[in-house]
Amino acid sequence: MMAQDKVRIVEVGPRDGLQNEASPLGVPARIAMVEGLIAAGLRAVEVGSFVSPKWVPQMVGSDEVLGAFAHRTDLRLPVLVPNMKGFAAAQAAGAREIAVFASASESFSQKNINCSIDESLDRFRPVMEAAVDAGIAVRGYVSCAWGCPYEGAVDPAAVVRVSKALHAMGCYEISVSDTIGTGTPTAAREVIEAVAGSVPMTALAVHVHDTYGQALANILACLQAGVRVFDASVGGLGGCPYAEGATGNVATEDLVFMLDGMGIHTGVDLRRLCTVALDVSGTLGRPPSSHVARVFAQNGGEGFPFDTRLT
Repeated sequence: MMAQDKVRIVEVGPRDGLQNEASPLGVPARIAMVEGLIAAGLRAVEVGSFVSPKWVPQMVGSDEVLGAFAHRTDLRLPVLVPNMKGFAAAQAAGAREIAVFASASESFSQKNINCSIDESLDRFRPVMEAAVDAGIAVRGYVSCAWGCPYEGAVDPAAVVRVSKALHAMGCYEISVSDTIGTGTPTAAREVIEAVAGSVPMTALAVHVHDTYGQALANILACLQAGVRVFDASVGGLGGCPYAEGATGNVATEDLVFMLDGMGIHTGVDLRRLCTVALDVSGTLGRPPSSHVARVFAQNGGEGFPFDTRLT
């Protein structure tokens, strides 16, 4: 890796980070959250999802959140859609990018979306066709890439199969996801290199959870393998409801701190990002789960003592 390397961060806090919160944030608070993330320098922010309000009430009003930034053509603002109904709603709200998701685990697919992996892929074919016709970009997620709460370890071949299928359908990028945070660096690299045999490394992203404290180590392993796009959630918000004790996504500010220290450019202002983490966590009534935001708070929001990172 060279000092001039760049990494693109996809901020997923406003969607993946908030979708399981017991006390949902209202639309104005979510808009303010996205505004803060953009002001911190993030240029790809997943702002919501168009799913049934019965199942995910936390995402009600995603059309309003997206609409608040419709004029920002310089940003990538993906929204998650599960089917054609969700696609139609996202398109009506002005979406220029959507995300679809499939699982590498049959059991998780059945438990999470009530269909097999192949059936889930079939659901996305008309969505992909409609998106292509409308000029809407599509990002794909592959969940349970390193482990499943029902099956345990997942065969890398299954991850390759689903990733290849989504890419062949037209997803410009595939986010390989450690949904329950059980991956370790060697396994992380092995899975990514296996997928890269069928999908170009330049079309791969990594989405990890920090359930066992392995998130940054896994990201580093994937970075060394050639990945340059990583999902993260401000304040470490989020977590899989199927994994007891899951501490959420890797915190964006922890990731930025690490990359800055390696001389890798992210374009993100760490102090502004920590301010967003503290604001959102405060609204939710708890401290952030990220190490960096906690240090920032302990220092009175003035910066970071003993900061010896590269500049």
